[in-house]
Amino acid sequence: MARGNEGVSGMMIGQRRSWFARTALAIALAPVIAVAPWLAETPAGIAAPYYVFQRVVYQNDGGWPDNHAYFARFLRHIGAHIAATDGKVEIRVVNFAAGVTLFQMAKTDDDLRAQIDGLRAKGVKFLICRNTMAGMGVKPEDLYGVQPEDVVPSGVAEIARLQGQGFVYLHP
Repeated sequence: MARGNEGVSGMMIGQRRSWFARTALAIALAPVIAVAPWLAETPAGIAAPYYVFQRVVYQNDGGWPDNHAYFARFLRHIGAHIAATDGKVEIRVVNFAAGVTLFQMAKTDDDLRAQIDGLRAKGVKFLICRNTMAGMGVKPEDLYGVQPEDVVPSGVAEIARLQGQGFVYLHP
């Protein structure tokens, strides 16, 4: 038995209108929701950048038994990282133990020098452990391109300090 403004379903006529309005809105928005993943694309149809800005600290402690091959590969990885992020990355390379020999070898190796210089030109900072330098009996001027401001008191402690500042640790 129907009362006053109730329809056959028992809903008030105002409620039925509101239900129909909400249903119509949901139907109208369904295509927009379905294409939402594509809304992040630029007007040219190119997807938005995949990587956001990164802060990374790489550990370089050498690559026995073939340091030369290790260093070349290590530096290529860093270059690939920069390319993958479209340069949206801040990179510090902390060098200690046998990793410091990279800068000794670069004094006489054109390829290593070119790789180091290329990465420095892209903003990579190479940091050298003072403890390792003391143990090896070398000074900044004995190492390719190393300035006194590139020397940190401890390589391991520097990695921990940088992690505390939000850098992500990588050791390829």
